[in-house]
Amino acid sequence: MDLFMGIDVGSQQSKGVILEDETLLASLTLPSGVNHRETAEKLRERLLAELNRPAAVTYCVSTGCGAENVPYADERVYDIQCSARGIHHFSGSVRTLIEVGARSTRVIKVNQAGKVIKFAVTDKCAAGSGVFLQIVANVLRIGLEEVGPLSLKSTAPVIFNTGCAVFGETEAITRVCEGIPKEDILAGVHKSIAEKIYASIVKVGLEEECALAGGGGLDRGFVKRLEEKIGLGLVVPPRPEIICALGAAVSARQKYLSRQPDLSTARESIPDHS
Repeated sequence: MDLFMGIDVGSQQSKGVILEDETLLASLTLPSGVNHRETAEKLRERLLAELNRPAAVTYCVSTGCGAENVPYADERVYDIQCSARGIHHFSGSVRTLIEVGARSTRVIKVNQAGKVIKFAVTDKCAAGSGVFLQIVANVLRIGLEEVGPLSLKSTAPVIFNTGCAVFGETEAITRVCEGIPKEDILAGVHKSIAEKIYASIVKVGLEEECALAGGGGLDRGFVKRLEEKIGLGLVVPPRPEIICALGAAVSARQKYLSRQPDLSTARESIPDHS
């Protein structure tokens, strides 16, 4: 069977996926670091090692902000297209995808074939993305893995008055000095991010089913606040952070198969000398 690889090189994390036909065989996430090319090489090595057997990749697609730093990729595909194909592979009933990454958030509407109909991306300010959470977590001196569970304990989320991550950091420091509990600060950050994302949702138009992917899908506190804001439950894949890489692998398979000759047509063109 043919193996298809998808590599998503993001600003903070890089993800890799291997499909055998349409079955997920291996997946991995590594910090992107400063040398994206080196990270991409490590991803390939470790993904192939997970297979526990000699294997060669048939076709590879790279995506993300560092897609050009994947020297072994056969082709590069825009990340919005990969995200749409990835969520469609996970669930064909999803029509709206909210993907919360480290630097930006994308809202993508897809059709029944998994193709992009319309999309919107949050503006350059990081207040609508995962970086805002990282900044506040640093202020509170907690790990990112603590953010979601702690936020769920909140009973009185604070209101953040700024739409800027830089000023948001100052606000968070002020709240700490005022003695506001960490969980209420985090819940306030989650609500602020959800508000900013909602503006993009309005531009695209919300159609069920709606899914959440990207690193934001790992944060249970954020998932809750976003569900409250949009007024419906979200479909969250077990590994939301690899959806774009999964879509890159799906794209690799589609592109490879589209380049193969139709065997039935080839047989018909062969003269019969019997």
